[in-house]
Amino acid sequence: MRGMVLRAAAVVACVCATGFVHGRMDTTARVERGSLFVPRPEVARVTALGFDAVLADYYWLQAVQVVGHEVHPEARGSLLGGLIDVVTTLDPRVDHPYRFAAVWLTGDEASVRKANELLRRGIEYHPDDWRNRFYLGFNEFFYLNERDAAAETLEGAIALPGAPLYLRRLVARLKAEGGGLDVAETFLRQLLRDAPDPYARAEYEKALDEVQVERQARRLDAARLAYVKQHGRDIARVEDLVEGSDPILAKLPPEPHGWEWVLEEGTIVSSYLRSRYRARIDPGSQQQLRKWRAADDATAGSGES
Repeated sequence: MRGMVLRAAAVVACVCATGFVHGRMDTTARVERGSLFVPRPEVARVTALGFDAVLADYYWLQAVQVVGHEVHPEARGSLLGGLIDVVTTLDPRVDHPYRFAAVWLTGDEASVRKANELLRRGIEYHPDDWRNRFYLGFNEFFYLNERDAAAETLEGAIALPGAPLYLRRLVARLKAEGGGLDVAETFLRQLLRDAPDPYARAEYEKALDEVQVERQARRLDAARLAYVKQHGRDIARVEDLVEGSDPILAKLPPEPHGWEWVLEEGTIVSSYLRSRYRARIDPGSQQQLRKWRAADDATAGSGES
């Protein structure tokens, strides 16, 4: 009986001691304590002592905690970029961390370029996964306005397993902006010839139709510039190009669908399509890009002075 009482007392004492010690422990995440240290990737690899995957998992959890605890995790681009760099150096065969970086490394141009560096590493180790190329192309287009690079990146994803068909039309649009309509039309005709089904064929035929409309619209743009140079003012309507004693054009080029050319928000468009053939950058992203470039120019200027 005495032995049972002693054992019970010992258990109670252990529980109390454990609770006391645990209560005095700092159990907050390291990122909350501000004590998160991120080693250089090459140092982490040397010190892993063969436990590369285990150490990669540790730093991956730290990156997830940063996103979970920060109100604006994209503002911690340097920290997140360093963590994912370590993770993917230690275990380059991982999958999701590459796209995780693309999602959260968007706070400034340096962060986006770091994400692109990591995505290229992902492409190297997962060459058949179209998603890493898609995120890279999106960053090049949406954040950096590098249309030619985006088109080249996305074109590399088109034939990969699981790649959506809309990538083909997106690449064509990017080429129409960066490489000219002839390049876009050639690319689209190749896609049309290899179309896997009638639905894809219809999409490519529609895109080719838009290219033809854009050719005529660009003729009108050129005539509009000549009008401004001649008259010192802009046109009020598209018909101004063929009116007056010395018209810029003898007649308007035909709208391919038999509709009209109109001015909408200052742009000459077909009344049938109501838009121009171009990939569009979100206005917010355009403004952000301008801020990044201005900040870079200011930094460069202060360094030179």
